[in-house]
Amino acid sequence: MNKPVSLLDDGYLEPYRDEIEGRSRKAFLRAEELTGGAELAQWTNAHHYFGLHRTEDGWVFREWAPNAVAMWLVGDFSGWKRSPEFEVRRLDGGDVWQCEMKASSIKHGERYHLEMEWNGGGGERIPAYARHVVQDAGTGLFSARVWSPPAPFVWKNRSPSPVPGAPVRIYEAHVGMAVEEKRVGTYAEFRDSVLPRIKDAGYDTVQLMAVMEHPYYGSFGYHVSSFFAASSRFGTPDELKSLVDAAHGMGMRVIMDLVHSHSVRNERDGLSLFDGTAHQYFHAGARGEHPAWGSRCFDYGKTEVLHFLLSNCKFWLEEYRFDGFRFDGVTSMLFYNHGLGEAYGDYSKYFNGAVDEDAWVYLQLANRLIHEFRPSALTVAEDVSGMPGCAARIGDCGIGFDYRMAMGEPDFWFRLASKVRDDDWPMEGMFRELTEKRAEEKTVSYVESHDQALVGGKTFFFQLADAAVYWGMGRDQHGLEIDRAVALHKMARLATCALNGGAYLNFMGNEFGHPEWVDFPRAENGWSYEHARRQWSLRDDPALRFKALGDFDRRMLEALSGLGGERASRPVKLKADEPDKVLAFVRGDMLFVFNFNPERSFADYGVMVPPATRWRHLFDTDEERFGGQGRIAPGQIYEPELAHSGAELVQQIKAYLPARSAVVMRRI
Repeated sequence: MNKPVSLLDDGYLEPYRDEIEGRSRKAFLRAEELTGGAELAQWTNAHHYFGLHRTEDGWVFREWAPNAVAMWLVGDFSGWKRSPEFEVRRLDGGDVWQCEMKASSIKHGERYHLEMEWNGGGGERIPAYARHVVQDAGTGLFSARVWSPPAPFVWKNRSPSPVPGAPVRIYEAHVGMAVEEKRVGTYAEFRDSVLPRIKDAGYDTVQLMAVMEHPYYGSFGYHVSSFFAASSRFGTPDELKSLVDAAHGMGMRVIMDLVHSHSVRNERDGLSLFDGTAHQYFHAGARGEHPAWGSRCFDYGKTEVLHFLLSNCKFWLEEYRFDGFRFDGVTSMLFYNHGLGEAYGDYSKYFNGAVDEDAWVYLQLANRLIHEFRPSALTVAEDVSGMPGCAARIGDCGIGFDYRMAMGEPDFWFRLASKVRDDDWPMEGMFRELTEKRAEEKTVSYVESHDQALVGGKTFFFQLADAAVYWGMGRDQHGLEIDRAVALHKMARLATCALNGGAYLNFMGNEFGHPEWVDFPRAENGWSYEHARRQWSLRDDPALRFKALGDFDRRMLEALSGLGGERASRPVKLKADEPDKVLAFVRGDMLFVFNFNPERSFADYGVMVPPATRWRHLFDTDEERFGGQGRIAPGQIYEPELAHSGAELVQQIKAYLPARSAVVMRRI
């Protein structure tokens, strides 16, 4: 094991060396204990053993339920009655139950559930490893459904390999709300109608939300009930496979939100009180209850729970050929207090008994497994704490995530948009916020994800434009509110994308300034789908400036395709002038100059540049095709000239910088 890379670069961590190395040592010892020295991928096959499976001469069903005393499979095949043929019996006095059935006993498409008894009670349960779960439209109850089609799905396309040296460009999407009509969209519709949009927009990675089955649609998929079942409200397992296969055929990778931070507290269709005990999968007592989310908290120290969760990681990679995961709620997993109300300004917050080391170990094991099984897989941590080593290599005592979400960036942009006068936007602060990252980790940079627009929030564009979005978005309309919103929407995205920490993310529709907010059907809004959809017609209408914003986003990604990858150069700040509100920096062979001044345009503005460099205008935010005023001449050459900077003689270029605009140049 190497000396932790974070210690080499951050002397403030030296007092915690023993804890840092101890956590990683604990993870390695735990892996050895679980596998006997084999690869984790050889041990994480619970999904092949538990649940309902076809065999050479019939069917076999297995379930882990230590506290149960009796169990039956009940469904269409048994007339929804308990039958000796479908009684599930305890194996050898252990905690595993099994039922073997004839091939003719069960048919593809039949519905079923478990009926279980334990000392002092009993109840219906959905099997923990069910692969397909459907809801009855009449009763609202969920049932497992046999999924064993006569003709198995045939994959046609290989997963594309990451492009060396290029940043990852992630399009965060929700299948159900990806249609314009006020209803739930499907995997097939997303495949046919939305994937081509994502490809055309210039993104190379699709991040799918709400894939794992969840009983309440309004939870956005974050209260999972069946961890091995793809949500049936969007279609069948094969239709999800077809979506992933089609994306691969277009050259895009697909990752999914993996929710291992907690589980829905539902009992009949979830894991809570599955075998009659509160502590089968979860901690007993108050520690097993999430105080903010109303959900159950996994016991990551229990071997059977590790087997369940790690096998779940492998299952989605293996069965659906996903290319990786965004791990939800990592902060909540890592800390005993779930990070609630905590400010992480002091390194002691990450140590001194604050961290659930069993959760830390699980996350490192998960990353180890995922990259063993799929070396090119992408893992992203949703961690707001800034945990040192979260996205550091496992060999350097890190958890092993490839990226950490830069969750402070959207907070920064929304704070500026809602609480800071345009005249007071900080240029130094902006550059620092978008570049200040731990030396050992890569980050996913973004202006906004789905989080910012959830009920009580707004999209970034709606935060800027507010009610003017309803009447002022015509291509030939120019009002102060809309002109400001259009300009700043582009500038914020350009600055964030240009300074990205290895990856850049956008939530579905926000690239073209999708208005309003996100709100799923619920009793409080009359079960309306008004805000659980995407208005693609706004993006497609050439008479609206939404199209101009979408066109700008596409051009930005195309031009910046080489920035921010693993071998990309670091950005170098050239100017951060607070009175003028001008920010300039160079990255690789590209020069970026922003004028955030709300009123003043500058003629022949001097920007210091590296010696002996000439620059050509590449594109700018003020182009008419992007909804701007066309004040910068396209294609012009910027010649360097000598200038004094104090007593020093430097090279600079002079550029026209209209108010609220940014220009991108490429080195000649």
